[in-house]
Amino acid sequence: MRSLQAGEWRPGEAIPSEVELAVRFKVSQGTVRKAIDELATENLLVRRQGKGTFVSTHAEQQTQYRFLRLMPDEEGAVGPVERKLLDCRRLRAPADVSRALELKSGDTVVSVRRMLVFRGKPVVLDEIWLPGAQFKGLTAERLSDYRGPMYALFETEFGVRMIRAEEKLRAVAADAAAAELLQVSPGFPLLSVERLSLTYGDKPVELRRGLYNTSGHFYRNELS
Repeated sequence: MRSLQAGEWRPGEAIPSEVELAVRFKVSQGTVRKAIDELATENLLVRRQGKGTFVSTHAEQQTQYRFLRLMPDEEGAVGPVERKLLDCRRLRAPADVSRALELKSGDTVVSVRRMLVFRGKPVVLDEIWLPGAQFKGLTAERLSDYRGPMYALFETEFGVRMIRAEEKLRAVAADAAAAELLQVSPGFPLLSVERLSLTYGDKPVELRRGLYNTSGHFYRNELS
């Protein structure tokens, strides 16, 4: 974990073999295998048959949407997601955002608003808050030019990796502004999803507040 956090093995790169790690840490190969299994279960590492073990990355097709749990009612209708940027601003953190991100009063944050559009229909309205110090250089132009998932951009361009998240869900009624953007009537029922994403050491690095139109989608979670 310390090596991952320090960037010794970067997202997408292979880690040393179990034999090499066993020698390095002076433990048995079975102990190393168990540790790798635990990290793979937590989606920090990914095993590839015949190739080795790699640091997982949000750029990979199978993992890039693991924090997006919205699924279409129609089975097999999962298609490409269009990301529509509304604005990106730098400002002083509001008190509630500052508390959530464990920032000092008056610290700068980056505020991003964007839409997720499925098959031409706006479904998600996201309000995203990021610590300004860790996301220097993040601009509307940079976000607009990037075609992959946002977490992959954070990972590759800013060295910030989201490894787990905590969410709060509740039902809300659309206000006038949200209703216009999501193309629904004011008062329309929406799912509110507030997500706090954390990096290594359980350090919060993103607060995301999303409004989801679930008239054609459902929120899917797996419990184990």
